[in-house]
Amino acid sequence: LAGAGAVRAGAVRYHDLDVPQAVYDGVVPAARRIHAATLADRLQPRPRDAHKGHFGHVLVIGGDRGMAGAPLLASAGAARCGAGLVSVVTRPEHISGFLSARPELMVHGPEALADLLAKVDVVVAGPGLGQGDWGRDLLARLESFDGPLVLDADGLNILAERPCADDRRVVTPHPGEAARLLGETTAAVQADRLGAANRLYAALGGVAVLKGAGTVIQGAADPPAICTDGNPGMASGGMGDVLAGIIGGFVAQGWHLQAAAELGVTAHAAAADHAAVAGERGLLAGDLLAPLQRVVNPA
Repeated sequence: LAGAGAVRAGAVRYHDLDVPQAVYDGVVPAARRIHAATLADRLQPRPRDAHKGHFGHVLVIGGDRGMAGAPLLASAGAARCGAGLVSVVTRPEHISGFLSARPELMVHGPEALADLLAKVDVVVAGPGLGQGDWGRDLLARLESFDGPLVLDADGLNILAERPCADDRRVVTPHPGEAARLLGETTAAVQADRLGAANRLYAALGGVAVLKGAGTVIQGAADPPAICTDGNPGMASGGMGDVLAGIIGGFVAQGWHLQAAAELGVTAHAAAADHAAVAGERGLLAGDLLAPLQRVVNPA
């Protein structure tokens, strides 16, 4: 169900062979499968008296020069999955472009970071952050934040220089980033995706989301989850930024880290499958935003 196994397995069908349920009761599964049909069990209609304060405040940090699109996609993902408020800290020269593209956002320069950290419920850091002094300074200033953190992209590359554990954190590496975090090769990560996710969790704490075909989510809850939705059209720039924002959006709405990661991965993959009806080749990260609103409101 994961990595190259999904290619080699072909069509997979299940039949229980009429084995009594009691036979399975003592068996510990290697993993749990999560998919779009499971969203309806968790995402119930909102109460009629709801207001934006009920659904949390996400702060997205990133967007060094030439990379403003990454935090824009992440913040749009957070908003589309239902976060009540979404703020962004980015380069000042990007502010007008952000507001033209997505006026629902509150966009600031780095000088506003300290005040925002006292107000928000979750921080998504790393999309388009870069590895220069500007991005490193913003990441260092998050040490004063005691809430949950979703760390992606260059945030992970900076973390890989000095890995440390933090149970308030969700990390969302692709296989190359996972290899740097673990001090392994990308091939080793891909050859044992369940094991690699477990090693990420053991080294970094919190929740590890190992992206790719059959994304694996490993946290304190055993066994890990494997998402079997999604498609090859997702192999394009910006998809991970949208995912990081979605996970942050679910954390803001009150889900604990593991549940938010599982919901985020599943909703992201389901939105991509909806968007790929027009074809997988040429699918863009921004194409997920409209169907995302549909999949997080299951009938």
